[in-house]
Amino acid sequence: MSLARGVSLVGAGMTRFHHRIHQDKSGRELFNEAAEKAIESVDGGIDRRDLQAVFVGYFTPEAYEHQGHIGAQVTDWLGLCPVSGWRTESACASSAYAFLTGVLAIASGLYDVVLVGGVEKMTELSTEQVTDALSMAACDDYELPPGATFPGLYALLAQAYFKKYGATWEQLQAVPIKSHHNGSLNSNAQFQEEIIDIGNRWGARRGLSFKDNMEVLKSTLNRMVAYPLRLFDCCPISDGAATAILAADDVAKKYTDTPIKIKGVSATTDNLAIHDRTSLTSLRATVEAGKRAFSMAGMKPKDVDVADVHDCFTIAEILAIEDLGFFKRGEGIRAVEEGITSLKGDIPINTDGGLKCKGHPAGATGVGMIHEIWKQLRGEAGKRQISNAEIGLLHNVGGDGASCVVSIFSR
Repeated sequence: MSLARGVSLVGAGMTRFHHRIHQDKSGRELFNEAAEKAIESVDGGIDRRDLQAVFVGYFTPEAYEHQGHIGAQVTDWLGLCPVSGWRTESACASSAYAFLTGVLAIASGLYDVVLVGGVEKMTELSTEQVTDALSMAACDDYELPPGATFPGLYALLAQAYFKKYGATWEQLQAVPIKSHHNGSLNSNAQFQEEIIDIGNRWGARRGLSFKDNMEVLKSTLNRMVAYPLRLFDCCPISDGAATAILAADDVAKKYTDTPIKIKGVSATTDNLAIHDRTSLTSLRATVEAGKRAFSMAGMKPKDVDVADVHDCFTIAEILAIEDLGFFKRGEGIRAVEEGITSLKGDIPINTDGGLKCKGHPAGATGVGMIHEIWKQLRGEAGKRQISNAEIGLLHNVGGDGASCVVSIFSR
């Protein structure tokens, strides 16, 4: 299995992901901002008239902005009419599917150069309303009527993992500690502070002070959300957009001498309701997408130098690194605890802070991950740069794993 025509990444751009600073901007304005940054990132320059199609992921614009028909809207705002523009939707993997659609459109020979990306403008609604909007990615027949939410569903996965492998919540806290460290080095991240710094800043209002990260995480500041997941186990509500420019391999050299090649890509699905799944300690969609992407690339997990995986909740990162084959079952949590997934570890995971700290504007997340891989493989990630990174992996899931995209990139 391979693409009929090679496809490369020649540019990428994103806004900062945040919960406050974009309140005066619409989703289309955020997407336009990210697109401008992608255009500016192209080494040899690119005329926007070279863009032959636009693919945009946006999970629930109808709920957040009372706006459908997003493909035509953003294409209009980019000044690209009458080129083709359309929206893809697969919950939190919406922009990864926009990316996949762009890859297939080029590989088919239909287009030579396309813009792909995603956006979500979430903060116009209250936390309760956002929770309701996000719940549309769960099963309305079986999960929502009893009151399930995504924190609750992922909490069930965490409970199952702890029971099966004898793991603890304390071990799981190695994930947010790592994520906040990485996020503190990322100017695009929503949270750019270590946990201890956030704890002392918040605690000062209550006359509290802390000595280390775990003391903060065990304090009342880190309130319970859905047992065993607490506040710092959960990604935030965010606004933001991310875009990338794709070109056929035989055209990419016009724009850059160092294209990032797409070596493998796969998208899969699983049962929407988790009670129908074969396991609660593994996401089958991730396992299958990973196998197919590695097969297409002719690579194995040990070949990957840096990976961005979907960590909407801390337990999701653990499941992902095991499902992708980086670690054996039950060993992922200890690997994070031992620093193997840190910036200086054998397989750095979520070097940008992940969804946990970079933020999670659902429709923008997948291409936001691609932006980090683009930076890493080009040696432009600054203080979080992984030395000699040549192979990068993107893993983006929709909902609690009912859909998944895995892509592998090569310098």
